[in-house]
Amino acid sequence: MSQSVVPVVEDKQIDPSPTLNFEEYRFYQTDSELQYELYKGKLIPLPTATVLQIKICEYLVYKLQRYLAEHNLDLVAKTGLGVRTEEDTSRIPDVVVCTQSLLEQAAAIPGAGILDFEEKPLLVIEVVSQNRRADYVIKRAEYELANLPEYVIVDPTPNKQLVRVLAFPEGEEIYRQTDFLPGQQMVSLVFPNLTLSVNEILSPPLVEELIKEEQARLQELEQQAAVQRQHADEQRQRAERLAAKLRELGVDPDSI
Repeated sequence: MSQSVVPVVEDKQIDPSPTLNFEEYRFYQTDSELQYELYKGKLIPLPTATVLQIKICEYLVYKLQRYLAEHNLDLVAKTGLGVRTEEDTSRIPDVVVCTQSLLEQAAAIPGAGILDFEEKPLLVIEVVSQNRRADYVIKRAEYELANLPEYVIVDPTPNKQLVRVLAFPEGEEIYRQTDFLPGQQMVSLVFPNLTLSVNEILSPPLVEELIKEEQARLQELEQQAAVQRQHADEQRQRAERLAAKLRELGVDPDSI
């Protein structure tokens, strides 16, 4: 008796995510709390951030915002802002620095907050997550081809800790790579006066504690100013009493 042959069907993994163009992605809505990047038309879910990654991002935004304010620059440092890098590819860097006008321009466009091709940020920062290849290789190539002036990779992975700065030297079209290790100060090419401790970036203090310290310093300065004002008032009052006494004695204090 002959046996029937059952054909073997190859088990192919089917990608259930929809294919979207950039405009569809801008208006894409989902019930999930996950954030999605768009990579060549496919939705890529972002991994949930660790506590350390959250602290690093908050610390960098805090430091950048104060640097921009101290230097009176019309720039903003934000999280959650998208950056379009290719026709149907859009990333969500951990931190973005752009002009205030670009942020307002993006806010005026319906849909998700994304900087389009002509709306280039000055700086993007990625904190390395589970997909190291995406941050070190794929996104580097995208940001470089999109001519983003500076891309910073923060890698807090044990035994691989570093801050990598990728930027275009003047007159060049290829990123120059500079690695800063624990114990060193990170230097930005776009913001040459900006230096940050690599140790603090990789293991940052809570921003709330930094704000408390800032408030304590302000209160101390206010107290010092109050003491100086009180001292000046006391000196003025003594001078006024002395002048009055001299007048009682028939002496013009202005002639002394």
